[in-house]
Amino acid sequence: MSDATSNPIEIEITEPSSLNEQAAVALVIAGALVAVADRRVSPVERDEVIRFIRDRGLAPHIDDERLFSMFDELAERLEEPDFANVVIDTLRPVSNMPLSSHLIELSEHVAAADEDVHPHEVQAIKLLRLLTLVLPRAKPVGPGAGSAAKQE
Repeated sequence: MSDATSNPIEIEITEPSSLNEQAAVALVIAGALVAVADRRVSPVERDEVIRFIRDRGLAPHIDDERLFSMFDELAERLEEPDFANVVIDTLRPVSNMPLSSHLIELSEHVAAADEDVHPHEVQAIKLLRLLTLVLPRAKPVGPGAGSAAKQE
């Protein structure tokens, strides 16, 4: 199916629903990155990710069970040596979306969820801030995307 070097969350953006899915994955990975930063993922951190997403209505199209599963898969994937590539590959497709403030706020909530903000969690938040500032903007994909750019 997929080997350890492939990105299990790679989704081609071909329709709005897949973009919404990628936005949800980006939110979940922001929380998972902070949760794994101190080498122990607390259930309260995972719960905070889902609560944050639900309270703000950021992924109404995805049920809680799918979000929990997504979190668990991503948290496991973030324990691998190439975790930074996983984060970058997840955030890049949604870099044009106004998610930056949500990503940072979510990461801060997760860090505080277990009432012990570890220095590595602070570093993870700084990494997310940096990535949201420097990631190249996603290129439009789909019918007519190239012709719209040529008309400008």
